[in-house]
Amino acid sequence: MTTNTPEKRQEILTAFEHRHATKGFDPAKKIPTEDWETILEAARLSPSSFGYEPWAFLLIENPQIKEELKEFAWGAINSLNGASHFIIALARKNVTAESAHVKHMVEDVFGLPFSADAPQTRMFKQFQTKDFDLNSERSLFDWASKQTYIPLANMMTTAALLNIDSCPIEGFDRVELEAYLSEKGLLDRSEFGVSYMLGLGYRSGKIPLKKRQAKETIFTTVV
Repeated sequence: MTTNTPEKRQEILTAFEHRHATKGFDPAKKIPTEDWETILEAARLSPSSFGYEPWAFLLIENPQIKEELKEFAWGAINSLNGASHFIIALARKNVTAESAHVKHMVEDVFGLPFSADAPQTRMFKQFQTKDFDLNSERSLFDWASKQTYIPLANMMTTAALLNIDSCPIEGFDRVELEAYLSEKGLLDRSEFGVSYMLGLGYRSGKIPLKKRQAKETIFTTVV
């Protein structure tokens, strides 16, 4: 068994203390390519329910698109103005046990033959239709959107460990944003919807001290 050192544990907690929903980014500072690839790999390696990865990510570099996004994303303006990198996370729609995406994951990623009668297919169908009551288009999208927040957390944590700042963003008009992305040929609205945005870069000023509830308030030990 590997024993972690106090220094290693402190390094992790220091990264979480450092992480903040950064409102102001320094536009002159850019994330090194190697660090950026590490952040993206943290997203790619993230877990998902049943391993079905119901997500995709738009890495927005085009200056004109960044400017035009401000019309639909009030919460992203500071990131669009200064963040080194900007991501729009997409959640896949209508991921069901026998959907084309699940068949693709099983055959092309897992390397297994797909069958509607396979134990995993039947288990996933029961999980969706009975255990979690995912029986509408909206509930299926909300479930997929929840999955996308796992790579979000991993990207922000990885960034913090690399001394890179981030800002998760839900401040946008989803209908207008999706219409815009569709017009640009960046989004097939029959397949995906926008889940969140993420700005990454380097803070331009001091960050306030982090304030959180006490451990005693949020953790209950059941013995």
